[in-house]
Amino acid sequence: MSNQPLLQQLMSALRCLPGVGAKSAQRMAYHLLERDREGGRHLARILELAMDGIGHCQRCRTLSESELCAICSNTQRDPSLLCIVETPADQAIIEQAIDYRGGYFVLGGHLSPLDGIGPREIGLELLDQRFAEGSVKEIILATNPTVEGEATAQYIHDMARARSIKTTRIAQGVSMGGELEYVDGATLAHAFRGRSEI
Repeated sequence: MSNQPLLQQLMSALRCLPGVGAKSAQRMAYHLLERDREGGRHLARILELAMDGIGHCQRCRTLSESELCAICSNTQRDPSLLCIVETPADQAIIEQAIDYRGGYFVLGGHLSPLDGIGPREIGLELLDQRFAEGSVKEIILATNPTVEGEATAQYIHDMARARSIKTTRIAQGVSMGGELEYVDGATLAHAFRGRSEI
């Protein structure tokens, strides 16, 4: 156990969360201790339950409390359509935003050889097994528009092409309400390449 006072340990522990720096962690710790101890106790209980009870779906690799997540267990979903995303958060936003009725495959990151992240680390062996089953007819690549995301998408596209699976990529470019003068060159180039007829 650390020799630090408990208050310092609490602040340090809170800093493991993304976007939480020293000041934010301090505010959270003081709030819980001064104004919401019961909320803190509830948070601690739920965190422990979540850490022990949430794993990964055996089929799509998203976060799940059971071997198969609710989406993979749903027989009403189209098994011939597979959307490939980097994170469970990406999957959740697609589910909330559009009426997509296919399946998913969650990579858990992207290829990054410099960081030691290769095909095995992002589950591409399991994805290739899904392709080999023969039920997937089209994949939708929804990786992030970063250099690593594009490299990952290209790698997966090559895997799919080897099995004659149609590959599509989500459109990328200028966001709704955006002004062209504030759009970077790479985004604008993607928008021009992905233009469609109206």
